[in-house]
Amino acid sequence: MFKINCLNPISDVGLKNFSKLYEVTTDVKEAQGILVRSASMHEMEIPENLLAVARAGAGVNNIPLDKCAEKGVVVFNTPGANANGVKELVIAGLLLAARDVVGGIDWVKANSDNTDIAKAAEKEKKNFAGSEIMGKKLGVIGLGAIGVKVANAAVALGMDVYGYDPYLSVNAAWSLSRSVKHVLNVDDIYAQCDYITIHVPLLDSTKGMINAVSIAKMKEGVVILNFARDLLANEKDVLEGLQSGKIARYVSDFPNPTTAGQKGCIVIPHLGASTEESEDNCAVMAVQELMDYLENGNIRNSVNYPACDMGVCSKAGRVAIFHKNIANMITQFTAAFGEKGINISEMTNKSRGDVAYTMIDVESAPTEDMMEVLRRIEGVFRVRIVK
Repeated sequence: MFKINCLNPISDVGLKNFSKLYEVTTDVKEAQGILVRSASMHEMEIPENLLAVARAGAGVNNIPLDKCAEKGVVVFNTPGANANGVKELVIAGLLLAARDVVGGIDWVKANSDNTDIAKAAEKEKKNFAGSEIMGKKLGVIGLGAIGVKVANAAVALGMDVYGYDPYLSVNAAWSLSRSVKHVLNVDDIYAQCDYITIHVPLLDSTKGMINAVSIAKMKEGVVILNFARDLLANEKDVLEGLQSGKIARYVSDFPNPTTAGQKGCIVIPHLGASTEESEDNCAVMAVQELMDYLENGNIRNSVNYPACDMGVCSKAGRVAIFHKNIANMITQFTAAFGEKGINISEMTNKSRGDVAYTMIDVESAPTEDMMEVLRRIEGVFRVRIVK
């Protein structure tokens, strides 16, 4: 029986996918798996028996990835599961920025007691009319699951779309509309586009990428949309751009004291992935990832360990080894099995940066004594018997 702890409320649509081999527990210390959304795990002591964490969403800034990797705890996320929900809100943001819908609605509320409001509206509407997005240039920075959907939707709305992603995946390339112009330098986005939307992860290399330097390269009256992470933009520089008129609108899904209520800022209360459908999709994917890993040792969509899939074990046993990505590890593993007279029928090894993951199917059931031999090898973080 595997025990699962939910650090946040998780959609029942996802939890119903757990088989009878699983039990949801309120005691995190006894859990082999954790499901989480936004709860911070950085101050949390990682339980010794914890095997995996699944984030029902894309961002994993709330999870100590390196700490988990060193303990052999696999961290999963659910890329693409909430992409449609975010895409739809980005398109809404585009329209809200182009036509001053928010300002118009606020005017109507403020004049709700005016018995002649219809006549007054005819005089005032020119202040909120805005412009159409058809034919305007949209720059999409980051062509992952969300960026591709945004780019394709904008093409369908008649926009001239430019996309930038130096790490464009094969799957993303296949999904991207042929009408999207793929540029190789982000400065081309800054220089040419009327609207710019960012869809990249928050890394040291991307933090504050929208700043005074990049803003200076942009067109006069540019609209910037940020539905990825607030720290991707230096929002003090953004406010200066708004005050100078360089930036016409800043649309963000991340309310904070810097931008909330500021002129030119349309700040949405983090609704991007909050639809019922997105939460259901993320929960289902997270549960599926946990089950495949806990039952079979397979890793899919991990952010701290490499992808690795050996299907369902048909041999006597399967052993999973988490270790440093250094020379001579495989030789030591195979030698250890050989010394115990255990024949290896199939093996795979994958690495990711400083860490690696090895799965070995054997023709006789692995024993705890055998596991202890493997654990004593220098550079090994964790050894588990999957079957």
